[in-house]
Amino acid sequence: MDIIWIAAAFGAGLAARAVRMPTLVGYLAAGLVLALLGVAPSPVIDAVGDFGVVLLLFTIGLHLSLGSLLQREVVGVGAIHLLLGALVFLPLGLAFGLEVPAAALLAVGLGFSSTVLTAKSLDARGELDTFHGRLAIGILVLQDVVAVALLAAAGSGAPSPWAIALLLLVPARPWLRRLMRTTGRDELLLLFGLLMALGVGALFAQVGLDAKLGALAAGMLLAGDERAEELYHRLWALKEVFLVGFFLTVGLAGLPDARGLLGVLLLLGLLPLKGIAFFALMLRFGLRARTAFLASVSLTAYSEFALIVAVAAAASGRVDPGVVAALGLLVALSYALNAPVSRSVNALWLRLEDRLNAWERNVAHPDHEPETLGDADYVVLGMGRAGSAAYDYLVEQGARPIGLDADPDQVERHAVEGRRVVYGDAKDPELWTGLDLSNIRGVLMAIGRTPAAEAAASSTLRAEGYEGFIAALMQYEENRAELDAARVTVSFLPMAQAGRELAQACLEREAQRPRDLG
Repeated sequence: MDIIWIAAAFGAGLAARAVRMPTLVGYLAAGLVLALLGVAPSPVIDAVGDFGVVLLLFTIGLHLSLGSLLQREVVGVGAIHLLLGALVFLPLGLAFGLEVPAAALLAVGLGFSSTVLTAKSLDARGELDTFHGRLAIGILVLQDVVAVALLAAAGSGAPSPWAIALLLLVPARPWLRRLMRTTGRDELLLLFGLLMALGVGALFAQVGLDAKLGALAAGMLLAGDERAEELYHRLWALKEVFLVGFFLTVGLAGLPDARGLLGVLLLLGLLPLKGIAFFALMLRFGLRARTAFLASVSLTAYSEFALIVAVAAAASGRVDPGVVAALGLLVALSYALNAPVSRSVNALWLRLEDRLNAWERNVAHPDHEPETLGDADYVVLGMGRAGSAAYDYLVEQGARPIGLDADPDQVERHAVEGRRVVYGDAKDPELWTGLDLSNIRGVLMAIGRTPAAEAAASSTLRAEGYEGFIAALMQYEENRAELDAARVTVSFLPMAQAGRELAQACLEREAQRPRDLG
């Protein structure tokens, strides 16, 4: 029977890609169709989906720091939005005949945004480490903490007093990071990651907390270490495959009765208001319109936690089982609506930029972009390993580079190490507006995982009148045409370039060897 699930997921994902829709929409549709055909749920697929979510949250944690979660805008926007959502959704629950306690539980749950969808969308666009990506994830983590209390109130039980002992994991962090470095770079590193995600998750579950929250905490314990980035890339494909099971199970909820369908339609009608509220609150907290828009779109979907809360409430007799089916369909449809919008959100911003910027507050923004490049003669976009190496080489050659990175933690780390690096999002067209580029001899773009961002940055630079040298890294050979169309001067495929340099070094060494005259 499990082969049917796999075949259905593959076929639906392929069909979604053929019509330029995100594949997860196909997986949701496959689950819904199988449910309507009467195909029985599979415990294996459920387990696969749960494991996928655990891996997703663990990999998110690998990119998070505690400081990014305690920012004023994260706590303020997240808390106020939950309160506003509860005030809006509570009367709806009462109107549909729910008792006050049950209506209150579901009202708060409906205020949550989808951790899985948001993280997957940000990851697919290479934006987990950007300011707006960290803002969205921080708000989701705040919601997850509230969800723990909500699940206890819904009947899942309060956390054990032993939960306080989990704080002992914090002083163990240096030891865990040293252990990670001793694993090398092969399958032991991957096994270590799986052990951390599942092991810390199991510890959380033992004391009455969500195992998925434990996986997130496990990733945060390792965040900031160079080996954590390698672990993230090793887990990426595994996480993507297992998440298919999660989207299948969400679609499997099937169809509710007529009353439930009416509720689903009403809540879908309120979905845009959820995004508008996020946008307005973020502007109120002094963020730029672009940051607020990108984060708000990512957060505009109903959460799988609303479904989980409904299941717990149904098990304790607080709500009718039909509510679970209605919320399952609601979550699936909100995913299907959000996914294509999130995929093209940067293009959508370009169309709405002038109108939305009019709402931006005239205050100092925590996500402000540079107004000058100083005396720099080279710009390095993306200060990861490749960008840092390029920056250091330019310094060795007597150049005056400046680095730009969308990850605030990277900016801070490079400042400590003595590099001149400032915050700047390569995908933001406003980055180049008004900057004096007359002294810039070259722009090096080391963000090869997102070639679309490199192409967009190059096109914007050319539109601003920059005629200098632009170099870009690319992930695959098929990215070259897109970069050429954006007038990138030269593009490199790192592994192919490394192979050529290896052969060149060999030939040069051979040429220097004395010939045998005998």
